Amino acid sequence: MKYEKLYKIIEQLPFDEKVQICEDQNTSIYVIRPSKLSKRFKDYDVNKNFQIYIKEGKREFKPNHLRVMIDLNLRVRSRKDLKLELLKVFDGIFYGENPEKVIKTIENEKFDHYLNSIKITATLSQLFLIEQEYSYNKESKFEPKTLFYQGWIREFIDSPKEIDNLCMSVCSFRPPTAKYTNKENKKSKKYDDSLTELWYIEE
Repeated sequence: MKYEKLYKIIEQLPFDEKVQICEDQNTSIYVIRPSKLSKRFKDYDVNKNFQIYIKEGKREFKPNHLRVMIDLNLRVRSRKDLKLELLKVFDGIFYGENPEKVIKTIENEKFDHYLNSIKITATLSQLFLIEQEYSYNKESKFEPKTLFYQGWIREFIDSPKEIDNLCMSVCSFRPPTAKYTNKENKKSKKYDDSLTELWYIEE
């Protein structure tokens, strides 16, 4: 579904009720807004917090941003010829497109390595973007603040760096390389409001 529609679903989530967002083969994604938060989330707003789960058969777990990033890095390593198309697809999701529609250009392509189906990965990425916009309550150096996440998505697809080094940078809370965000970041001196598609590839 489109970003705005899913955003409204998240806004209206009831407490303690699982709401399925996506299903593909034996895997599904659901969200839940817990009425009570653990000590780890004590600084979160209980009314805006929501949690994302993947269910694979009987196994359920909470994925994090690295799951999407690693999946995409593995895909582009096995299909370098699809790098630009992957960037277009996930930028499309960032700009509000329906993941199930934008993935049609690659959903029948064969990838030797990945973590989940492209439908699950794309929907998960959309949810992480909404999580950044809706739930993140700290001051950000990025405007829109979702650009921090999207910058890393772009870097994991495009960068020749090794996957362990990229993951270490994310886990160290470093921002993505500036070339993937600066001209789109309204808080950057290099902000440009007349960018073309995949503008960061041209540099």
